Amino acid sequence: MSTPELSSIRPARVEAGSADPRALCERIFRIVADGDLADFETVIHADAVNREAGTEPPATRGRGPAAFYATALWLRAAFADMRWDIQQVAADGDIVVVHAVATGRQTGPFVIYDEQGSVEQVMPPTGRANSVTHTHWFRVADGKVIEHWANRDDMGMARQLGWIPPGPGYLVRMALAKRRARRAAA
Repeated sequence: MSTPELSSIRPARVEAGSADPRALCERIFRIVADGDLADFETVIHADAVNREAGTEPPATRGRGPAAFYATALWLRAAFADMRWDIQQVAADGDIVVVHAVATGRQTGPFVIYDEQGSVEQVMPPTGRANSVTHTHWFRVADGKVIEHWANRDDMGMARQLGWIPPGPGYLVRMALAKRRARRAAA
């Protein structure tokens, strides 16, 4: 995915009477957990890009609120009781950084996609909970998020959910789940 030309969009500035970009970015986590498309339209810029969408479903790889909402639906299909407990928030110009602890319980298959948007791997539900650190970076323009990228403890999540080290039974479940997901995507 190429970097968008966004030089004409105004950066976030905290001014009297304006929304705080830090609060805007904190709100996104609640919306990912249980918001609808209209909620995403209030916080996500029409030209927004999610730099983390490379292993997500094809619908997440576009721009704007619908793509971010597609990411939320993808996560909700795999995890119940999702939440992000905000630890720290920092802002510098148009960049906001949120350090959080993400929690959830895997109740559905977690599907990972390749660059072409095909199913690459599926982790069947384990019913286990996980709690790992995340650091999310946002760029804010015109009072909305226009860019997102993150650092997550995916290895910690995989260990807590029982994906690694996989036992023989789980490897069989992974193969069957992958077959079902590929059939559903076809």
